Amino acid sequence: MDLLDSKQDLYKEISALIEQTRCNVYANANKATVLLFWDIGHRIRNDILQNRRAGYGKQIVSALATQLTQRYGQSFESRNLRRMMQFTEQFPDNTIVSALPTQLSWSHIVEVLPLKIMDAKLYYLNEAATSMIGSKAMRKMISRRGYERREIANTQIRQGSALPLNTFKDPYYHSINKIKKGKGFSAQRTA
Repeated sequence: MDLLDSKQDLYKEISALIEQTRCNVYANANKATVLLFWDIGHRIRNDILQNRRAGYGKQIVSALATQLTQRYGQSFESRNLRRMMQFTEQFPDNTIVSALPTQLSWSHIVEVLPLKIMDAKLYYLNEAATSMIGSKAMRKMISRRGYERREIANTQIRQGSALPLNTFKDPYYHSINKIKKGKGFSAQRTA
């Protein structure tokens, strides 16, 4: 191995270390931000507003937002503080929040807040983390109703079927592949 090859190998190894560290920093920053925003929402809801939605609560949130925005920037505007409060209302258990994958950013959380069904929220968050997609791609998945389509597909799989639930994320797969409603994979294969 000549000196040039040795330098190139060293460069590749060091580059890999730098890239891995960058990924770790981003992941830790995402998790820290999500936990911080949960803590802020929790503190506002429980300690200041005491879980009341009184009119004076808006005044307190607005005044707090003004102070925080001046010091820390636009992430702490009234709208975002309300989202933080909504986040702690919908995810009251900090252990669930702590268990969220580090790939998820605050933008991912904001995308699921309007959803009504907790299982749907967790489904989309899990899909985003597993598929390593950004919040815009997750928004598109939500607009295409991926959770609901998967649930419809699951109702078309018969209990006790060799075909596990959540195999198909879209009910159209059943009709494309001529799987009759209520019949399992093994029954279709022998037909």
